[in-house]
Amino acid sequence: MTKMSACRAMLVILLGLPLLGVWDVSAQSLEDRFASAKSLTCAFTAMATGNWTGSESSAKARPATLKMAFDQIRLDDGTARLVGAFGDFDIIVRLSSGNLHLVQSFKDGPLYVTTLFPRESRPGKVQAVHTRHEYTLISMPGYTSRPEQYYGECALPE
Repeated sequence: MTKMSACRAMLVILLGLPLLGVWDVSAQSLEDRFASAKSLTCAFTAMATGNWTGSESSAKARPATLKMAFDQIRLDDGTARLVGAFGDFDIIVRLSSGNLHLVQSFKDGPLYVTTLFPRESRPGKVQAVHTRHEYTLISMPGYTSRPEQYYGECALPE
């Protein structure tokens, strides 16, 4: 490798690292905020619902108005609480590679996962996704009966 091509390779690496988040200072401070958060609120404004017709899978996107709140977040023992319209539920929480995961595993089968990414969507809010792994033979309006994925943001307390 010539000295010139080695310099070009180093320049590409140095310019590309910030894009990969390796030197993202704001991500580190957000990870620190995730680690110290005791509660948070989330709002999801878009969603996709999956389905199968025979052997063909499909997804349909549409607007959403899902709001969620979490409290009693304790990373040291991996627990938190989902505060909802249908009651409060003890859930699992994990901080992994900068992402904060909140997991609700129901005794009757469904699995819900909310993930906060260390990327600000706007000041004080971070990008988030909420996924519902659920399937029932009968579909009822207003209830989850197919896999769903919601997209939005969560606010972190100062």
